[in-house]
Amino acid sequence: MDSTVSGKPFVAAAAGAAWLAAVSCRSGRFLREKQYIGLLLPLIILGLWQLASSREWVDAVFLPPPGKVVREFWQMLIHQNLVHDFWVSISIVGQAFIYGSLVAIALGVAAGLSRRVELFFGPTLNTLRHIPSVAWLPLIVLWLGLGAPAKILVIAKSVFFPVFLNVLQGIRGVDRNYIELAEAFTLTRRQLVKKVIFPAITPSLAVSLRYSAGLAWALVVVAEGLSGLEGLGFLIFRAQGLLLTDQLLVCMALIGVVGFGIDRSMLVLQRRLLRWKAGFDG
Repeated sequence: MDSTVSGKPFVAAAAGAAWLAAVSCRSGRFLREKQYIGLLLPLIILGLWQLASSREWVDAVFLPPPGKVVREFWQMLIHQNLVHDFWVSISIVGQAFIYGSLVAIALGVAAGLSRRVELFFGPTLNTLRHIPSVAWLPLIVLWLGLGAPAKILVIAKSVFFPVFLNVLQGIRGVDRNYIELAEAFTLTRRQLVKKVIFPAITPSLAVSLRYSAGLAWALVVVAEGLSGLEGLGFLIFRAQGLLLTDQLLVCMALIGVVGFGIDRSMLVLQRRLLRWKAGFDG
């Protein structure tokens, strides 16, 4: 009798361990499957595209089949200047992102640390922020011509404001207790920025940089399409004018894939910067 009673906890523990192992196995399988769930929608769209082309629901002039688009991609890659146009676009976006981000961070920190600086720049920047970048393009082209500097300036303007506002609001949102503690330890202004301000604004800064990188890549299409003779944006507008739908889809797909790569790269950087900050994974 005693052995039976004493064995019940052991049996219960063994059953519980088996149940936990089964749940863990199923959870691991589920997490692995979740990594590939994002491929379902693109495959569905690709299948519907192929079906619409094969059944001729849409004229091939307006929606060529996927195979023709792939062949056209190789033709543009080998016999045309697709690589050159791609690097032109990447170069413009990279320069605009770096210039716009650096100026935004510097001015955002200055405005965040000094109310006078914020009051000095605030009205002007808030007015310029509401003028779309595309509206600036004709005027900037008159000043700088059709070359890369005009496009870089327009895109840098779009990069500037999200980063600037996030840095400014990030500093304004720093806990007052941290500032008072820094004053109690008699930290200099440089030490305050390095040890208190920058760690506090890193989350909002990382998000704004990720958003601005995607915005810059998307805007290069408009900038090159309206004022340029090279780049992916120029190729898209040229293909549209000549009714070269296959080339148009090649450029759109390339822009989408590269944009996804830029976003994933910025996400990896964001996670590295915020590896100390645990959040909700969903």
